[in-house]
Amino acid sequence: MSRRVAVYGAGSWGTAFSRVLADAGCEVTLWGRRAALVDAINGTRANPDYLPQVKLPDNVRATTDPAEAAHGAGIALLAVSAQSARPLLEGWTGQWQNRTVFVSLMKGVELGTGRLMSEVIAETTGAWSDRIAVVSGPNLAAEIVARQPAASVVACTDESTAALIQSACHTPYFRPYTNTDVIGCELGGAIKNVIALAVGVTDGMRLGDNAKAALVTRGLAEATRLGVAMGADPLTLAGLAGMGDLVATCSSALSRNHTFGAHLGRGLSVEEARAATTQTAEGVASCKAIQDLGRRHDVEMPITRAVVDIIHGGRKAAHVVQELMSRATKPEGHQHLPAARDA
Repeated sequence: MSRRVAVYGAGSWGTAFSRVLADAGCEVTLWGRRAALVDAINGTRANPDYLPQVKLPDNVRATTDPAEAAHGAGIALLAVSAQSARPLLEGWTGQWQNRTVFVSLMKGVELGTGRLMSEVIAETTGAWSDRIAVVSGPNLAAEIVARQPAASVVACTDESTAALIQSACHTPYFRPYTNTDVIGCELGGAIKNVIALAVGVTDGMRLGDNAKAALVTRGLAEATRLGVAMGADPLTLAGLAGMGDLVATCSSALSRNHTFGAHLGRGLSVEEARAATTQTAEGVASCKAIQDLGRRHDVEMPITRAVVDIIHGGRKAAHVVQELMSRATKPEGHQHLPAARDA
C-alpha cells in the first residue's frame, strides 16, 4: 500500500500525529480548514496556532483542499472534532481510493445518534470494518510532538489492517500495539474525557487526591460496565486505551478536558470555561451522548450523569459532588462486573 497518508485536522493532535507518521517514513498531507494556517505551516514548517515551537519534517505538507489530501493516499486519518466528522465526511464522498484505510484519531460519541466514530466513518464512506481502524491511548499531543516516549493502541477488526497502521506510525518514541476490540478502544477514549472533566472539577474545588483517585477508579468501572454491555472486552479497558488514557487525561495539565473541568470547579461558567480552554474539549459534547448510550444499554453511569448535570443542566458543582457521595452504599462488585448495572 502507498506510504502516502492524509491527515484531516490541523489542530494539535492532527499536527502531532503528522509528525509521528513522517518520522515513520510516510509522506503526509495535512488538511486544514483555514488558508492562513495552512500557508503558515508550509512556509515556516510549524503550526503557529497550536504547536508553534515544533518544526515539522519536510515530508509533511499542508492543504485546504480535501481532494488534494486524498489523492494517492492509502491511509486517511481523521483528527477533526467528533461532532463535525459526519458533515465533513459526507462532503468528501468519493475522493478516496477504493481500498483507502480510514483511521479515527477522534475520541468522542456523536450527539443525537450515539454512534461511535468508526460507525460514523462506515456510514459516510461505505467502507467495511476491515478498512476502519482507531488509534487510542495515553497520547498527549504536546509530549508526542516533542518526541517523548508514548504508547498507543491501533484497533481494527482485521488484524492485517491494524498491523499496517502500526507499521505506518511506529517510531523510536511512539510504540503502537494492535487490538481487534474497536468498541473497547473507542469507548475508553471517549469516556475518559468525561471522567477527566469530573476530576478537573474536583481539582478546581481543591477536594484532594483521594477524590481524584476515587473518580479515576470508579470512572474506569463505569467505562468497563458500558463497554461490556456493548460487546467490548473488559481487558481492553484495563489497558492503554482504557486505564492508560484515563490516567494521563485525568492527571495532566496538558489535558483539555481536565483543564475545562478545573475552570468549572473554580467557579467559571461553561461559556467562560470554553473561552479559557480555547481548544475543543470533546467530553463537553460527548458526555450527553455517552449518558444516552448508558440508558440505551441499561447501564447506570453516575459520574457521567454528574458531569452532564453540571455542564448541560446548570447545576452547581458542589451540590452534584455531594449527591455523588451521598448515594446508597453497596459492594464494590468486581466479581460480577460483566452483569453489573450500577456503581
